Amino acid sequence: MQRVCFVLRVKPDRLEEYRERHRNVWPEMQQALRETGWHNYSLFLSDDGLLVGYLETEDFEAAKAGMAQREVNRRWQAEMAPFFENLESGAADTDMRPLDEVFHLD
Repeated sequence: MQRVCFVLRVKPDRLEEYRERHRNVWPEMQQALRETGWHNYSLFLSDDGLLVGYLETEDFEAAKAGMAQREVNRRWQAEMAPFFENLESGAADTDMRPLDEVFHLD
């Protein structure tokens, strides 16, 4: 199982709305994540906009590719893109920057 941690940055003036949107993630989006191999997935948001994501998956590239094929993901990404700073591709799911794991205590 791969452990993946990534970072993005949410615009400071959109923090509360971002939090609210994630209290009510669409059920079909949650199902698509499960079906494409996203497990133990969490997002953490600091007051300065730093967003840290963590998930476990068999194959991160395959999990991202699976979501890229889902219509619900395209809708979600389009709605969420305005919340983020400096998206090069225009979508958070393709701009997330994975971090190198340097230590793990099992």
